[in-house]
Amino acid sequence: MSPLLILIIGIVIVIGMIIALRVNAFIALITAAMVVSLLSPGETADKITRVGTAFGGVVGSIGIVIALAAVIGKCLMDSGAADRIVRAFLRLLGEKRSAWALMGSGFVLSVPVFFDTVFYLLVPLARSLYKKTQKNYMVYLMAICAGGCITHTLVPPTPGPLFIASEFGIDLGMMILMGVLVGIPTAFVAMFTCRLINRFLNIQMRPYEGEEETESLPDKDLPPLWLSLLPVLLPVILISTNTIANVFARAEHINRIQPGIVNAQIMANEDDASKLAQRLVNAKILYQKGDVDDLASAIKKAKIREEDTAAMALAQDLADNDVLGDGLKVGSAQKAADITAVLGSPNLALFLSAIIAMFLVVWKRKISLTELTKSVDHSLMSGGIIILITAGGGAFGAMLREAGIQAFIESYFTAESANAGMVIMLSAFLVSALLKFAQGSSTVAMITTSSMFAAMGITSQMLGCNLVYLALTIGGGALVGSWMNDSGFWIVARMGVLTEKEALKSWTILLATLGITSFGFTLILSKIMPMM
Repeated sequence: MSPLLILIIGIVIVIGMIIALRVNAFIALITAAMVVSLLSPGETADKITRVGTAFGGVVGSIGIVIALAAVIGKCLMDSGAADRIVRAFLRLLGEKRSAWALMGSGFVLSVPVFFDTVFYLLVPLARSLYKKTQKNYMVYLMAICAGGCITHTLVPPTPGPLFIASEFGIDLGMMILMGVLVGIPTAFVAMFTCRLINRFLNIQMRPYEGEEETESLPDKDLPPLWLSLLPVLLPVILISTNTIANVFARAEHINRIQPGIVNAQIMANEDDASKLAQRLVNAKILYQKGDVDDLASAIKKAKIREEDTAAMALAQDLADNDVLGDGLKVGSAQKAADITAVLGSPNLALFLSAIIAMFLVVWKRKISLTELTKSVDHSLMSGGIIILITAGGGAFGAMLREAGIQAFIESYFTAESANAGMVIMLSAFLVSALLKFAQGSSTVAMITTSSMFAAMGITSQMLGCNLVYLALTIGGGALVGSWMNDSGFWIVARMGVLTEKEALKSWTILLATLGITSFGFTLILSKIMPMM
């Protein structure tokens, strides 16, 4: 069966089961994965087994991070740390810039905390601000939505961006840094949009029907600001430090291997990988992972081209494809990278943050360890659902690869294709937006779209830029098309006391603007600094 037909069948199953049959996203994704696997080439006895293997692989790569992020989010709420962060923003920026404070709070808190939780936390503050100012209610409300949604779709460890980074093999620190880099200018455009919405849809705050306003805790009962921020910032700092250390270590490797290449007198017409490998060995460019044949094979995979005459270009190709001898890894930069590789591991970084967050709950709420366990159990149950959906999407993508969709797409998109990168990124944005509109969940849209495009074997050479930009494109697309089938739509409408029509005119328009804006900034950055 044609790989394209199998792809269409898989997409129809996912969307049809979620939309028409109202089936849980996990069941829909696993069903699609099994059907695609049965239709794909391979041994009949292995066609269902490989679905489970792919599912387990995804859980092993990101399951711990998602579970710990859920624990951190719940503990930040319970301890009052999240409330402390918000109040600090308000004090820093003042009442006149309170909308920025709410957006900044949503931006920061949505890194480890799910959007609905952040919105529940911040809405009372927006209502309190309106009571003081008697104006700009929609600015306050939409600012919360904008800040929370931007990082929810662009910055790990929220499940969608985390899964995309895993699917494309993108360094997590790189994904965090670039997500923030795209998110900051998007936030400025978002604030302008919020003020426009407030101008044309000037809605006064309405009371909750049959519900009393919740009272905020006094400052003395909240943890100090630095401790409140620590669970949020610690994983970002550790993971980003590891990314930076690896960049310096890689540069060190290239600089060490370059003189050996020059000494080996590698010529532009040296297209015989075996001869090239032998010259590298003779030049004492150590290769302790295997013999000359292994090195020759790795050089072929590096796709060394005749026009790569410069030693630096060749060294970069070898470094990018991990054709580096263990004997070279002795520099100070590599020693530092070895340390940050442990501390900057996402699993350890989130684990340390979870410990701090749990300590804050016990300290400020004076609860027993039994009560803490119950709270953690509750957060893990919600995180478990996300893990299942995420792993189901990973299994679906893996089965699409088994169907041969990668080779099929590669025949149409090559590095030499005119504007191939633009076509791929625009396609990814539109597919993600379509899936969001069709089934309502940004996370499911990101998981499904990234699974599809990862299965296609998209490379940085085909894009003309780093794969992180494709990841951010998918995240931006997942913001577009939010309407009545999106749980976020109903959370904002209910907690903001808006009618369905008002929510469509505010929330839906705001998210579409965020998605298109982030896509635009992503394209600009991909041209300015492609980071091939």
